[in-house]
Amino acid sequence: MKCILMNKNVDILIAEYDTATGVFTKIYEIKNIHYAPYILNSFYIENDIDNNLFRTNLSEWFKGRGIPSWRDKLDLLLHRLNITAPYELLNKAFGLSLSDQYWLKPEGSNISYDDINFFDNDFDYAEFMEASLSTNNKLITKEASLKTPNNTTDGMLKKAWIIENGTRYLLKGGYKNEFLQPFNEALTSEICKRLGFNHVEYMVDIYTDTVVSKCPCFITKDTEFVSCNQIINDMKRHDNLEDYEAYIKKLEDHNIENAREKVENMYILDYIIMNEDRHLNNFGIIRDVSTLEWLDVAPIFDNGQSLNIEYYDEEEVHILGSGRLFYEVKLFDEIIKMVKNLKRIDISKLDGIVEWFNTLLHQYQNLTKISDRRIERLCLLLNRQINKLKDLILNNN
Repeated sequence: MKCILMNKNVDILIAEYDTATGVFTKIYEIKNIHYAPYILNSFYIENDIDNNLFRTNLSEWFKGRGIPSWRDKLDLLLHRLNITAPYELLNKAFGLSLSDQYWLKPEGSNISYDDINFFDNDFDYAEFMEASLSTNNKLITKEASLKTPNNTTDGMLKKAWIIENGTRYLLKGGYKNEFLQPFNEALTSEICKRLGFNHVEYMVDIYTDTVVSKCPCFITKDTEFVSCNQIINDMKRHDNLEDYEAYIKKLEDHNIENAREKVENMYILDYIIMNEDRHLNNFGIIRDVSTLEWLDVAPIFDNGQSLNIEYYDEEEVHILGSGRLFYEVKLFDEIIKMVKNLKRIDISKLDGIVEWFNTLLHQYQNLTKISDRRIERLCLLLNRQINKLKDLILNNN
C-alpha cells in the first residue's frame, strides 16, 4: 500500500507499507522530516531517504504504537477480534491514535484529518472493550468494529478507550488475576492532588464484573506525547546519574519551566508508592504538533506496578524495594537522594491518606477478594514509606 505518513495535516513522507507484515518496505520521498516522530530524526540521513536504518526504525516505531506481544490475555483478545496478530490492527482506521497525531493516508486519497481523528469524531469501542476487559469466556457475537483508537494501545495491561459525555477515557484492568493496579492508580492520583503534583486523574470503576482504573486522555488534537525514551535516544548513555542530569538539561534547553522540580515530583511519588516500573516510555514531555514547541513535562501517569505487587506474600512486607532511574535499577532509598530540595514538600498534606486507601480497598473487596490481611499489609507499607519520607524531609539540608 503506497501511503503518506501524516502528522495531522502535514505530509511527512511517502512510503510503501506492507499490510501483510506490518513494515515499511520502501520510502519514496521525504517531505517534512521535522514533523516526523521525534525518535526518527536521529536516524535520518539527508539525500539517503531509503536507507535501511531509517526504514527499519520507521517500522519499529509504527509497530511500537500497537498492541505488544506481551499484552495480558493477548491470545484471547485476538481470537475475539478474529485476527491473527496485533500488527493487523495498525493500518485499520488509518493508524490513528489518542497519544499522537500520526496517521497513514492512502496516496491519492482526499481524506481529511478533521474528518477522521478520534479527538473530534466518535469511534466504536463496545466490542473491543468486551474483547479486552471481560472476564467471561463468551465470544463476541458480531464482528468487532476496528474503527477505534484501541488498535494503537501500548502496554501489557488489558485496556480500552471509551467515550463518556464527549470525554475520551482509558480503562485499564489488572494484570492476570491481580486487582491492585487500579487501586494503586487511584491512590497516586490522591497523593498527587494533595501534594500539588501535575498528574493524570485516575479513579476506580467497574466494567461488568471487572475492576478497572479510568482516566481521561491527557493529549489533545494539537499535541503529542514524546517519551523520555525517544528524547534520549540520540544522547550519550552513561548508565549513571549523568543520564538523568542530561535529560533535565535537555528539558531546560527547550524552555520547560521548573523541569527539574516536575521530574523530581515523579520520583518522590515513586518513593512513596514504591513504583517498580518507571520505565523510559511512561514519562516524557508534551509537544505542540504544529509549532513543534516543547510545552511541558507530561503529567504523571502509569503508576500501577507499586506497593510490592511483584513481591507480595501474606507473611512479609518488603520495605527495601527497587525502582528505576533511567537505565539503572536502584533501591528507592538511593533514587530519592537525587531530589535537590525535599523541604518544599508539605508531607502533612498526606495525613489520613492511609485510612483513605484502606477504605477504598475495602469498598471493592467483594469483587477483588483482596484479603483483610493483605489490605493491612498494604496500608502498613504505605504508612512506613510516608514516615520514611517525613524523616528525610526533616534531615534534608
